[in-house]
Amino acid sequence: MNFKPIKEGSDKVDGFALVKQAEVKTSSKGGKYLDIDLADKDGEINGKYWDYTDGEYNPGDLVKVRGTISEYNGRPQMRIELIRLATFQDNVNVADYVKSADYKPEDMFAKICEIICRFSDEDLKKICLKVYEDNKEKLLYYPAALRLHHAMLGGLLFHTLSIMTTALKVCEVYPQIDKDLLVAGAALHDIGKLEEIESSTLGVASEYSVDGNLIGHLVRGAFIVRKTGEELGIDEEKIRLLEHMLLSHHGNPEYGAAVRPMFLEASVLNMLDDLDAKIYEISEFASEAEPGALTQRQWALDNVRIYNHGRKEIKPQANLIEE
Repeated sequence: MNFKPIKEGSDKVDGFALVKQAEVKTSSKGGKYLDIDLADKDGEINGKYWDYTDGEYNPGDLVKVRGTISEYNGRPQMRIELIRLATFQDNVNVADYVKSADYKPEDMFAKICEIICRFSDEDLKKICLKVYEDNKEKLLYYPAALRLHHAMLGGLLFHTLSIMTTALKVCEVYPQIDKDLLVAGAALHDIGKLEEIESSTLGVASEYSVDGNLIGHLVRGAFIVRKTGEELGIDEEKIRLLEHMLLSHHGNPEYGAAVRPMFLEASVLNMLDDLDAKIYEISEFASEAEPGALTQRQWALDNVRIYNHGRKEIKPQANLIEE
C-alpha cells in the first residue's frame, strides 16, 4: 500500500485508498467497529476502526485514512485512527488508485477474439464469439477474483488471455491435444464470474453475489454455454464437452469442481488455470520481499513462505500482446 509516514520518525501513516468492502461488526466486548478492506495500485490491506460510531463507506469509495500498520496472522493490518471520504479539495483522481492489468481491456478483448477467429471448428468459433459479444461491456472491466490473483481492472481478460496464450504454446509441443477445444475452454472457463462477483466499473470486487454463493461460476458458466450453444444450434456433443471443461476446471471437488476432468483437454485446462494463478500469486508475494528474504506464510499457498532469490526483478506480469 502506498501510505506515507505523517512525519519523519513516526509509525503513523496516512494516504488514499479504495474501499473494497466495509462492514460494521460487534466486538466480543459489545462495541462497534468497522472492518474494512482497502486497496490501491500497490496492493490491499485490511483495516480495523475500533469504537466506530458513524459514517458509511461503500465499495468503490475513495477514502483518506490514518493509522498504524502491524502484522496479524502473517498479513499486514491497519489500526485506523481517522477515516473520511475523499473530497474535491483533495485533488486526487480515483483512477490513480485502481489496480489494473498491464494491457488495455479493449486490446485484450480484441486479441482474444482474434485467437478465436483462427479456430478451424466453426461451431466453437461461433459460440465463443457470441458469448464474448454478449458480455463485452462487463468483460472490459471485470476482475478475475475478489482478492489474490488478477483481482484488478481487466483482470478477467488478463487471466483468460494468459491461459489461452499458454494453451497455444502447449499445443505446439503436444500435437495430440485438440487445440480448438482447449483454447475454447480457456476462453470460456471463467465467464460465469461475471455473475458470481459483485464489481464496480473500476474493477473493484466487493463480494460474491447471491448467484455466486448459491450457484458459483463453474455451474453458471456451464449454463451460459448451454443456453448460447442451443440458441446457435451447436452440435450437442461440442456443447457437452465445453460444459464438462467448465464444470471440471478446478480439478478436485474440494476446490469447487463439480466433476473431475475426464478427457485430455479438460485436464490440461485445469493445470493451466492453476499454473497461471500460482505464477501470479507467487510473483506478487515474492515482490513484497527484499532480495534474499522470505515472505510471511501465505495461506493461499498452503502457508508456504516465498523466497525472493533476487536473480530477476520479480512482479506479476505476462507477455500477451506484441507491440
